Amino acid sequence: MTEKYDIIVVGAGTGGTATAKRIAKVGFRVALMDSKPREKIGEKVCGDGVSREPFDKLKLKYPEGDELERVINGFDLYSPDGESHMRIQGQGFTINRLNFGQRLVNEALDAGATMIDKTMVQAPITKDETVIGVKAKKMGASETVEFHSAITIDASGYYAVLRKSLPFAEKYGIEKEVSPEDVEICYREIRVLKNELDPPDCCKIFLEQKAASGGYIWFFPESGRHVNVGLGVQMVEGHANPKTLLYDNVLSQKMFKDSKLLTGGGGVVPTRRQLWSCVTNGFMLVGDSACQVNPLHGGGIHSSMLAGDSAAGVAIQALEKGDYSWRSLWKYNVNFIEIYGYKQPPLDIFRIMLQSLTNEELNYGLKNRIVTEEDVLKASMGAELRLSTSEKARRVFRGIGKISLLKRLNTVAKKMRELKSIYKAYPKDLKGLTVWRRKVESVYKEVKKLPVK
Repeated sequence: MTEKYDIIVVGAGTGGTATAKRIAKVGFRVALMDSKPREKIGEKVCGDGVSREPFDKLKLKYPEGDELERVINGFDLYSPDGESHMRIQGQGFTINRLNFGQRLVNEALDAGATMIDKTMVQAPITKDETVIGVKAKKMGASETVEFHSAITIDASGYYAVLRKSLPFAEKYGIEKEVSPEDVEICYREIRVLKNELDPPDCCKIFLEQKAASGGYIWFFPESGRHVNVGLGVQMVEGHANPKTLLYDNVLSQKMFKDSKLLTGGGGVVPTRRQLWSCVTNGFMLVGDSACQVNPLHGGGIHSSMLAGDSAAGVAIQALEKGDYSWRSLWKYNVNFIEIYGYKQPPLDIFRIMLQSLTNEELNYGLKNRIVTEEDVLKASMGAELRLSTSEKARRVFRGIGKISLLKRLNTVAKKMRELKSIYKAYPKDLKGLTVWRRKVESVYKEVKKLPVK
């Protein structure tokens, strides 16, 4: 049995629904596929936070009603000893992930997409180094069904079922595997506290290398006394169980005494720059499957919505021309770099630096403002981090006890600017990718060689 569509989108998350909605809206036949039943789409282990930016850029209605948990006006970043913190201003929302996901899938279906739920996509169908569809199986069914399309879009999340089984992926710059060093494994719970978080409109992030090695602890306020509390660690060999760490180091605190567990679960997220390329013949990648998250905090709702809309625009042009080759789809790589992807590599090496610091260095840096609120805000927004001569002098004075830490910060700031410049010159086609890639890899090697003391 074979079904035919113009576009197949695998995964009905924030990126997949954004893609399907825009393409279906102009009249193309779109299949939106997901392993979950229709009524469960959107249910996901997540920090549940999203900024206002993607709604403003895509002209979408802000979360409201049963989608909205809390309007957020910033976050507090705490040192490991809890004695120092900084307030980073920024507007956004914590959302009910299921209700928000249901809104997005409803919008895609209202635009004309066809929902194919409770279906496990198993592998891409290829011909002459071109993806022409997918093999899938309905839950509980014995037979495999083929779905054919002009373009197939993998928005299936971290596990990237199509990317990982694509035989010619690497020839076109698509990495099939992601290093465990660039992955966070998390566990989070939604709990009801005795008292509301203080302040109620501010997220809290705790840097802690012992309790959350290579990651962080978060408290994100939701409606009333509800809180999204979780912990992530770098998924390197021998990593500790994040659930155990959360219970031992966080939920044992006084504020969680007699709190009520509503739901809990674990998840995995890539925290790195996006793939070298996100397209090949008849194939595109969107969201976590393309490593399009914010490398600093792992948030992916914002970027996946922007990526989905961008991928859809390029796919529509390809369908109108009848050209589904990598050459026709390459513009998606360029477009996403311009709207968001250029931010990721600088944030990535900032993450790598943070993961190399000890608790002592983190305590010292936050206490003495070697890193300031402005630094963190600039880094999180992808802006250039430049220290003026007078500011450098003041920081040297404050950081005299940790001069190596200050040197590392200055070196990483320079490398962040260098990477941003390299990404602004992303190649216009596959032929230029190898030389460009070497430039990027050279900067990463230099950062990873920096002394840690």
